[in-house]
Amino acid sequence: MSPRAPWPVHKLPSPFWLCLDLPAGPGAKHPTSPASASSRNVTGLDFDRQRLSALQSLLGTCKWNQNYKGHGLSKGKEREQRASIRFKTTLMNTLMDVLRHRPGWVEVKDEGEWDFYWCDVSWLRENFDHTYMDEHVRISHFRNHYELTRKNYMVKNLKRFRKQLEREAGKLEAAKCDFFPKTFEMPCEYHLFVEEFRKNPGITWIMKPVARSQGKGIFLFRRLKDIMDWRKDTRSSDDQKDDIPVENYVAQRYIENPYLIGGRKFDLRVYVLVMSMFAECLLWSGHRRQYVHLTNVAVQKTSPDYHPKKGCKWMLQRFRQYLASKHGPEVVETLFRDIDNIFVKSLQSVQKVIISDKHCFELYGYDILIDQDLKPWLLEVNASPSLTASSQEDYELKTCLLEDTLHVVDMEARLTGREKRVGGFDLMWNDGPVSREEGVPDLSGMGNFVTNTHLGCVNDRKKQLRQLFYSLQVQKKASS
Repeated sequence: MSPRAPWPVHKLPSPFWLCLDLPAGPGAKHPTSPASASSRNVTGLDFDRQRLSALQSLLGTCKWNQNYKGHGLSKGKEREQRASIRFKTTLMNTLMDVLRHRPGWVEVKDEGEWDFYWCDVSWLRENFDHTYMDEHVRISHFRNHYELTRKNYMVKNLKRFRKQLEREAGKLEAAKCDFFPKTFEMPCEYHLFVEEFRKNPGITWIMKPVARSQGKGIFLFRRLKDIMDWRKDTRSSDDQKDDIPVENYVAQRYIENPYLIGGRKFDLRVYVLVMSMFAECLLWSGHRRQYVHLTNVAVQKTSPDYHPKKGCKWMLQRFRQYLASKHGPEVVETLFRDIDNIFVKSLQSVQKVIISDKHCFELYGYDILIDQDLKPWLLEVNASPSLTASSQEDYELKTCLLEDTLHVVDMEARLTGREKRVGGFDLMWNDGPVSREEGVPDLSGMGNFVTNTHLGCVNDRKKQLRQLFYSLQVQKKASS
């Protein structure tokens, strides 16, 4: 079998929502897990591309192996005929509350068969290759989601994609990928880092473990000798080096001119829902109810003067209004358009390596820093963003986010596939950018084209959902 032809550079994986939603394609599995890749010291970019493409093409004709554990099989009914949806999750937080209160959804435990599983990444790693899933079944992660969410893989994919764009579309198009700080993987790129470090003495760098979160293991430095102890610790004797894996870090140029609010540094957390990573990519843009974190919440909570009810978060709508009052609406529109570009380009960078499966979706958590020039920088992407509420306001936000995620995933099969907005989500990409205007957009000049995203804008979510589902009900009755 010949491998699948590569996707065109200008296309993204399937439909894309902000919260990002990309529709899924045929089931695919890959023998390499994050754990096994790490133990052999290989990167996500070391995959055999031809085998991966052939595997993705083959899976459409795969038969059920009787040794696999099957899910969604017991009733043998089409998706729209099922009276209830069996769900499973091990996360005892806001997510569990949302799932338990969803009409027609029934919780299953232990080894019971399920239709929807919001799993953790460890379950995916251990069970995905041995689980058969019926057509309608959905799980909450892509098989190798870590291509975007591990800091070193993300940077390698972005660097590769930028070079590809420069080669095929020119420097101007490649410059659209200049939204991540200069970064080196340690210890394997230590000598390249030293060369860059000596070109710009005196600047601040930040060291981050590639597979940790919540600020753990991070430190700043300005002198090479500040990391000598770390480098020595990563070395082991010859008789130990095969037994003790080296923890990889990234050394990243520190953004020393962040935009401040009330003298505080902050970042933006934007949830992006991806429903598929195929050529006809579907992307739903970031949920309109988002937060601005005034410093890292996981770190801030340890402060003695932290107030659990007030927290340290702003609604994104409030942040946008604040910027517009200081800099004008045109400047703010440009900033948020640049943020949208980060979502699109970062997903395009992993489109050829993420294994898209029609059963999978992903709710990514993008962390974005704004500098004094109102330029957005991508810090990292989280595969399992925290769904535990830190305040009542946070609980309400995450409840709306998760409810709208389930609306878009659409286990109930209510949507037509032509919707541009579902609750707080906007359809941003569907085999190309989605226009705010109705009808087929003219993409030839792109001069008057406005992408269908409304991050931080006023949104009557409840009213929109009432109107949406009422119109869907009327259409259903009219067609029956």
